[in-house]
Amino acid sequence: MSLLEVDRLEAGYGLLQAVRGISLTLDEGERVALVGANGAGKTTLLRSIAGAHPVAGGSLHFDGIDVTHVPAHRRVRQGIALVPEGRRLFPDLTVEENLQVAATGGRPGQWNLRTVLDAFPILGPLRRQRASTLSGGQQQTAAIARALMTNPRLLLLDEVSLGLAPVAVETVYDSLGQLTAAGTTMILVEQDLTRALAFTDRVLCLLEGQVVLEGQAGSVTREQVTAAYFGLDQKAGPR
Repeated sequence: MSLLEVDRLEAGYGLLQAVRGISLTLDEGERVALVGANGAGKTTLLRSIAGAHPVAGGSLHFDGIDVTHVPAHRRVRQGIALVPEGRRLFPDLTVEENLQVAATGGRPGQWNLRTVLDAFPILGPLRRQRASTLSGGQQQTAAIARALMTNPRLLLLDEVSLGLAPVAVETVYDSLGQLTAAGTTMILVEQDLTRALAFTDRVLCLLEGQVVLEGQAGSVTREQVTAAYFGLDQKAGPR
């Protein structure tokens, strides 16, 4: 049984349909990249899976349980965590306080303050600093660590490297590498196509709310993904 099953999902904003009949499955331990231009529906899809955006049609099953209309806080307790675009840390709380707040709404598991700080050593010296004083890369790492405090089975990461300096991107992906070693299942939105193809097992390209290309990261070419990204060749590669 797949960990996540999305079946003909529909979601939008009023008359704007941002996600149009998307279906996908995700196995335990798999890493999937979502790519596509701005407005393609990537963020809406992640938010719908997390329960942060209402679903207009279709269904979502997590570990065999229908969560289509389950509220976000209950999905967190079931093992779904979202790292939103822009990090959304509590700016006036310290790093440690941000982590502890997340733990109150999560599920039991291997991740706690000690194990998270061990996994992300960059945060140890910063634990007493307010989140607002951190660099972009440090904030992104803290946001990922905060999500881990809920002990997720599925981690959703929106715009992992957006706006970060190259050195900061390396730091963030070093952190994600720790999660890969732990077998964490992930869906990540990533604008850096080279990075997305290198880090994930599978890639899905969205265009106007639909999946226009899907394939194993090692079997699709950059040219195929780029063509699908811009709607130049929607038949490029396996579906």
